[in-house]
Amino acid sequence: MNAVIERDLPRTSVALEWGAVAIGFALLLARPSLAGRPAGPLALIAVYASLAWMSLDLGDGVGVGRFRWAVLVVGLAAVVGAALVGGPRPPAPVTAWALPLGVAAAVAEESFFRGLLFRTLSRAGAAVAVGATALAFAAIHVPAYGYPAFWVDLGAGAVLTWQRWATGGWAVPAATHVAANLLAVMR
Repeated sequence: MNAVIERDLPRTSVALEWGAVAIGFALLLARPSLAGRPAGPLALIAVYASLAWMSLDLGDGVGVGRFRWAVLVVGLAAVVGAALVGGPRPPAPVTAWALPLGVAAAVAEESFFRGLLFRTLSRAGAAVAVGATALAFAAIHVPAYGYPAFWVDLGAGAVLTWQRWATGGWAVPAATHVAANLLAVMR
């Protein structure tokens, strides 16, 4: 967003934005408790749809930087490289919901983290927005995947947030995140 527009945002808009950030974190923290329930997949789809809807800002752009394809290729290479280096994983049950939930989670998380949260934190500068967004992304995954996953998610969050910064939007990180989730399901 233009620096002049950012500076001129009414206080109510800033308060609403931070309120949406708080609600987004609450929705993401609720995920582990929904996963084991009979209606869990549908509840998760509702969480992801809500998260994406409230994070959407049409003025943010989807990433029109000149180098968006190169940035996408770098991100995809990082995902594939991490999968190759990571070695074998314990088998996880794959259900019919795995693919749609993986795509929905990726798009919703990117609209929230690289859309709403990055945009909100960018008022403090690009370095703060990149670092804090990557840290928040890693921390929010700890309840679902445990502390050992923090460092992997921090690396992923750093790559995805760099993509957001480099392209000016969240479409390229969303595509990379979708690829990572699909690779994890098919692996």
